[in-house]
Parts: sequence; structure tokens; C-alpha cells
Amino acid sequence: MTTNSFQEQFGIPSKGASEKVRPYMIEWVQTFIRASPFMIMATSNAAGQCDASPKGGKPGFVKVLDETRLLIPDVAGNRLFQSYANLVDNPQVGLLFLIPGNDCSARVNGHVEIVDKEKLAELNIQMEIFNADEHAKIWQGLLLTVDEAYGHCPRALKFSKFWDTETIACNQENQLLPT
Repeated sequence: MTTNSFQEQFGIPSKGASEKVRPYMIEWVQTFIRASPFMIMATSNAAGQCDASPKGGKPGFVKVLDETRLLIPDVAGNRLFQSYANLVDNPQVGLLFLIPGNDCSARVNGHVEIVDKEKLAELNIQMEIFNADEHAKIWQGLLLTVDEAYGHCPRALKFSKFWDTETIACNQENQLLPT
């Protein structure tokens, strides 16, 4: 099915929804990213096999270079490199930025170039994480060029009670969350 066939079946997006998708990051999106300590990065390889990888750090760990570019440092992790292997085949990436307690999110889709530590040093990129241990270091990074960016409405997070403190406490009580 194509986008048009889904729209024929379910209706077209509102003017506000369709107009918020831009080929650059508006100031609201840039500000949200600078305040975000967490994002999810979605990639797929040439065969379409997908990966979604959580990334975190101090608010602003992802650097807004200008309205069309982001720099995402790669802090040492589990060394599986599924996302990076995908990006070698397919440089397209989707990012979802979240801020704890905020029901809005920011989405950025684009294409990336893998950059080495020397390029990060040139750009004066520092590791900005909480609770660094002896294994924490920056290995490389991603320079993203924006294809589209927009703020996302809070419906999904509200529907899920994602930040609701009673829900969180209940999940912890019932050991639904790892400690």
C-alpha cells in the first residue's frame, strides 16, 4: 500500500499536521533537542531489517549545529554496533527525542555520515553523560543532515500514562521494571 491508499482509506492529515513537517528544524525542535537527555535512533539495513537503539546523556548531548545538522556522539556501549552496521548500507535514520515528564517529543529524519574521533575533536565535542565509569569514552559520531523534522503531539505518551508517577510506582511494586 502507498501513503495515498492509506489516506484514501482513513483520510488526509489535518493542515496543521501536514504543515509542521519541514526540511529543517524549527526553533522549537532545536530547543527541545538541546533539553533532551534521551533519544531513540531507528535504522535499517539494505534488506530492510531494522534496529532501534536508545541513546542518552546530559541534556544537549546531541549537538544542534544549525537548523539542518545534528552531531550525535557515540559513547562506548555494548559493542554490538547493529545501528552502525545498518548505516554503512543505508545512511537513513529516524530519531525520536524525549524529555522526562514532558508529553511532547521531537522527530528528526535524515541521512548520516559516520565521523571519527578526530572530526569530533575538531568540532570540540565532549562526552556529556551522567555516571561515567572507566569504560565511558567517545568512539565516533554521526553527522546528520535533516530531511524532515517536527514536534510530535503528546497523544501517545498521554494514552500510555508513560510519565504517570502512580503507574511507575505500580510497575516497580509489581516488579515489572528491572531495578
